[in-house]
Amino acid sequence: MTPHTLGDIEMGPPCCVPVPHLSIENLAVAYGDTPVLSNVSLDIHKGCITALIGPSGCGKTSFLNSLNRLTDLIPGARVEGRIRLANESGTLDLLDSSLDVRALRRRIGMIFQKPNPFPMSIRRNLELPLREHGMRRADLLAHTIETALADVGLWNEVRDRLDAPALTLSGGQQQRLCIARALVLEPEILLMDEPCSALDPIASGVVEEMIQSLRGRYTVVIVTHNLAQARRVGNYAAFFWMRERIGQLVEFGHCRQIFDAPVHPATAAYIGGMHG
Repeated sequence: MTPHTLGDIEMGPPCCVPVPHLSIENLAVAYGDTPVLSNVSLDIHKGCITALIGPSGCGKTSFLNSLNRLTDLIPGARVEGRIRLANESGTLDLLDSSLDVRALRRRIGMIFQKPNPFPMSIRRNLELPLREHGMRRADLLAHTIETALADVGLWNEVRDRLDAPALTLSGGQQQRLCIARALVLEPEILLMDEPCSALDPIASGVVEEMIQSLRGRYTVVIVTHNLAQARRVGNYAAFFWMRERIGQLVEFGHCRQIFDAPVHPATAAYIGGMHG
């Protein structure tokens, strides 16, 4: 594969051949009469990690929530534009009012800023979504749970205490359990809203390494205010900024280009620590 170049900067090959998994066109989000995001267009590439960066309040979380219709749960929220999910038979319009939103959220999972395990055992945290989606066989449940816990690096830490309360786990373990709870449903895409921000540096590092291990197997979109983290984990970066009090996408590209040779002055200022 020929490395990407920008001027004299060799960008190296991306994690995958860029194949759009989600295609977003002219996306706009408003809450009541207040627009918070407008005119966002970009492709989220299959199997890659896309980091969303920018100052607080510029619409990153609203963008993330629109991708699996969590905006439907917010009174007065309106989403316009197009979000298309590529699949074997073509593309699926995610804003179609007739779409099965429950099925969509199985395909596009969400990890929140603060770990939110259910107040039940570790095992039950993972069994519950599987049973909700029809899995009943004990051997399949056990295998799926072990696989998900191994994927997030938790299996060896909890294998002997699966019936212990999930809330007895450390913060970092709880966040990895929440990621495993999303993975048991075998999603195509994982949305992560600042998944390390509530963790200490050591736990954050463990979660970050785990996120990197998902590259190639899942499409990941992560909101982070930690620019070093975005650079470490991301294959692509999208920089959001406020214009006339409305969040907009200013620049999108390969992470190395965004961080080493940003095109837009606002991106360069933010990356350089002048703003945000």
